[in-house]
Amino acid sequence: MADTKTPNKKAPISPKKIRIAALLAVMGPGLIAGLSDDDPAGITTYSVLGAKYGYQMLWVLVASTIALIVFQDLGARIGVVTRQGMIGLVRQKYGARSGTLSASALIVANIGTMTAEFAGIAAAGQLFGFSKYVTVPVAAVLVSFLVLRGSFSRVEKVFFLVSGVFFAYIIAGFLAHPDWGKAFHGVVTPTMPFTHDAIYIATATLGTTLAPWGLAFIQSYAVDKRLSRDDLKLLRVDVWTGSLLTGVIGFFVIVTCAATLNKQGITIDDASKAAQALKPLAGNLAKDLFAVGLIGAALLAASILPLSTAYSVSDLTGRPAALDDSPREAPLFYATFGSITLLSAILILIPGAPLITILVVSQILNAVLLLPLLIYMYGISKDKRLMGEFVASKMMRAIYAIIIGVVAIAIGCMLWFTIFK
Repeated sequence: MADTKTPNKKAPISPKKIRIAALLAVMGPGLIAGLSDDDPAGITTYSVLGAKYGYQMLWVLVASTIALIVFQDLGARIGVVTRQGMIGLVRQKYGARSGTLSASALIVANIGTMTAEFAGIAAAGQLFGFSKYVTVPVAAVLVSFLVLRGSFSRVEKVFFLVSGVFFAYIIAGFLAHPDWGKAFHGVVTPTMPFTHDAIYIATATLGTTLAPWGLAFIQSYAVDKRLSRDDLKLLRVDVWTGSLLTGVIGFFVIVTCAATLNKQGITIDDASKAAQALKPLAGNLAKDLFAVGLIGAALLAASILPLSTAYSVSDLTGRPAALDDSPREAPLFYATFGSITLLSAILILIPGAPLITILVVSQILNAVLLLPLLIYMYGISKDKRLMGEFVASKMMRAIYAIIIGVVAIAIGCMLWFTIFK
């Protein structure tokens, strides 16, 4: 007798699982761009702020994180809608001179900032007994091999893996036993000493959180990921998640240093010294976690920075710029990546190199470059010819203008104190 049973049918996939799968497919630009802003320069800035001012100026980080959310959301949206990177759009809308000047300033600033990433790797490696002549070349080879030999999906997976290291700062923060009441007060109460150092560190916090290279990267990366306008809602979730995590990591770095270094009256000038100082105050584990976080932050940023530069140079010249392209298909893209990485590694290894001068000049260039980039983004956001139905509303244009005004005042103060200190 024939079997009359109907064959088993696969259970339908639930809508919730479909939404999760769609989100995971879109995730990347916001999360990676956001967390890469917590590079050694950023960790150093947060460490100095916490060590010198305790919990008092945590509100500055909150304001910087809000600005990061707003403009990274705009950058990602511009990239998806126009299918172009930042520098290419600047060239198209504002002319070849503006595009070339922006790209040139970005390249110079990125070389200096990339040198800071390798300096962070060198300093953290020395805490574990490794010479910079070992750690820096190894790091340079690792990030180059990752990009030169990997497909887009493989590179992105490694970025996600490295990003997990940032949770070391959260653990270190709890090990430091901070005063959560004072931390909450510092978050919600905008106060600060009106001094040269306080204004400078507040501006540095804004500048290191809202980095020009990060804004250029997220737009080009969204294009490279081939996201469509249908992905914009999910992309916003990705951007908000990445930006909020950036603020959370910065928060725990600040409270760690506030609960230990500031409480003991210890001052520092870089993140590796903060890690070293943590050992007698919060234990060896806290020190090791802080150092491991610094290495992870440096490796992620050392991968993103030359990518940001390579995207920008290719955008300016109209040449191919995609991680799925081979070096033969996109020679300028890969040559720019390799050159930035090699030059920065050499600078950090030169005995007696003026690293402090390089870092200071690069941060000033970043500050000078940030303001016009934000203004360019504002102009593009309200251009109906470029953005179509996704043109910025009047309310969003007002928010962009307020943030740009605050950034202009902060940068003006920083440059004033830098030149006339």
